[in-house]
Amino acid sequence: MITIRPATSADQDSLWQIMEPIIRAGETYDFPRDTTRAAALAAWLAPGFQCFVAEDAQHQVLGTYVLHPNRSGGGSHVANCGYMTAVDANGKGVARAMCAHSLDTARAQGFRAMQFNFVIASNHRAVKLWTGMGFETVGRLPEAFLHPVHGYTDALVMFQRL
Repeated sequence: MITIRPATSADQDSLWQIMEPIIRAGETYDFPRDTTRAAALAAWLAPGFQCFVAEDAQHQVLGTYVLHPNRSGGGSHVANCGYMTAVDANGKGVARAMCAHSLDTARAQGFRAMQFNFVIASNHRAVKLWTGMGFETVGRLPEAFLHPVHGYTDALVMFQRL
């Protein structure tokens, strides 16, 4: 069973344990691969961001996501999220649970849509999951991401009305 709750300051070690291998791999997020713990946490816990964690029954943090307006002013009715799952929790439904929770949370907060600005096209698992959760690819940014293995790779803009 996966429980999702707002993150607290006591979760920072767990957040970094999830974030560090993802950032160091450099395959799915545009964080510089040498990002420090302090910089990563500052970005993930930025003012205006709501951070959540997904836990198992033993209260082990398996994933995290952030929810915030995609833009300010006239674009603030569209939500944006970022998700990270612990490497050893991949394939266990954590990302799906976090996405469903984020969609419900965004709807409850009055957002009218959710947009992912920069989904790396070679991240096939994420693209398949987001598509299965109702997102459409509404744009492709040719060679917008320098992948450490695949070289210049497209990034996708994905969107869903709420």
